Formats: sequence, structure tokens, C-alpha cells
Amino acid sequence: MEKSFAASALAPDSSYSPSLRKTAARTALVNLSDNSRALLAECFRQFGIETVVISSDAPVRLRKEKFEACVLPLSEGAEQVMESARLSPSNSRCVIYGLGGDVRQSMRYSKYGINAVFDEPLERPAALKLVRATQTLVLHEFRRYVRIPLMTEVGIVCNDGRRLSASSIEVSSGGMSVKCSEDMPPGTNLEVSFALLTLPRVWIRGSVSWKKPKSFGVRFAADDERRQKLKSWIDSYLES
Repeated sequence: MEKSFAASALAPDSSYSPSLRKTAARTALVNLSDNSRALLAECFRQFGIETVVISSDAPVRLRKEKFEACVLPLSEGAEQVMESARLSPSNSRCVIYGLGGDVRQSMRYSKYGINAVFDEPLERPAALKLVRATQTLVLHEFRRYVRIPLMTEVGIVCNDGRRLSASSIEVSSGGMSVKCSEDMPPGTNLEVSFALLTLPRVWIRGSVSWKKPKSFGVRFAADDERRQKLKSWIDSYLES
């Protein structure tokens, strides 16, 4: 069973060296149990990322303090915290990790741009793999990282007329990876539609470039000019 939504699609940077880190990026650990806080603090620490425990007044602190990332349970109160972060000038682009919940539950929060989800119960190897896969985005090191882990609903229309629903794993200006229960052979032509935070819904033609059990990659058609809207949004996202 997959232990994270994003880790299976994002390859770790083999050139990473903890001794080279100078960034004091901060991740807020919001309303987590003692065991979860300890495990995640250890995982983030390995990549030079500081963790800050928040057990009360989370919406207020996420609105006033600057954090590069935030981890919170996908349970009652999560929506208020996410909304506070996204409305904050300082945290509108912070990386949001959910804890627990399946894909359907996670999609409830897609309008807040949830980036990735840790499965519960937390297991150290899976948690570390997910942090490794996303730490470049937290640390704002984009020179070799152009794929953004971001979970949102994706509509798919196949050339044979089938209409499918999926959820995104990561997105770039050239394509995206999605979770979907349908078997999609490489080479299948389709059109995807999705919205991302401040980006209104876009439709882009593409084809299946690879497949794994319950997930596949889509390469966008090079001649589809609608890709430009996505590229502009990604450039703005990375620069903010």
C-alpha cells in the first residue's frame, strides 16, 4: 500500500547533502500528537528544516507568522487553518501537508492547495520519503525542481468519449501525474481539466506517458497554447 500520495511520483535529489544546508526554513506542526510531532520533527530536521509546534490559536499564528510549510490533521478545524494561511500575505504559498484521510477526504480541501498527505499511522520510512520528495519546494530551491506537488480534482476526457475523475499528484508546465483507478495505457490521447488555487480551470490536451498501479503521467501537447496559462501560473507560484 502506498504510504504517501506524492512520494511515489517525485524522485529525490541524489545530490542532496545536509552539510550544505544554510536555510532556516520553518514548518508549523499544528495540533499533532506527541508521537507525530517527534517523528516529523526528526524527518524535517534531516533536511535543515526547523519545526515549530502550534497547539493553540493556529489560525491566528498562520495569519501573522511566516512559515515555509505547515502540517495539520485532516479533521475538524483544518479548513479554518488552511484558509488563514492562504489569506496571509506571508503564507499564501506555503507548502501544506495533510495528515491522515484518504483521497476523497483530501479533495475536500483542494481549494486551499493542499500539496501532499502523510498517511496515518505515521511510519518513519514513508514520512521521510515524502519529506525528501518535497523538501526542495519548502526550501525554495527551484533550479532543478520544476514539478509542484499539489492535490486537486482532475477531469479527464478520453478520445473514445470516456469521462474519468482523478486527483493530481504533481504538476509542471509540461505535464502532470495523477491518481486514477482506471487503466490508461501509454500513448492514450486525452484532455485534462483542473484548477489550481488562483488559476481558474484550464483544459489541456495530452497523452499518457507512463503508468503505474493506480497512477499515470500525462504529457501535455506541445502545440496546445492553453499550456501558457499554466506556465505563467507556475512561474508566479515559484517567484512569490
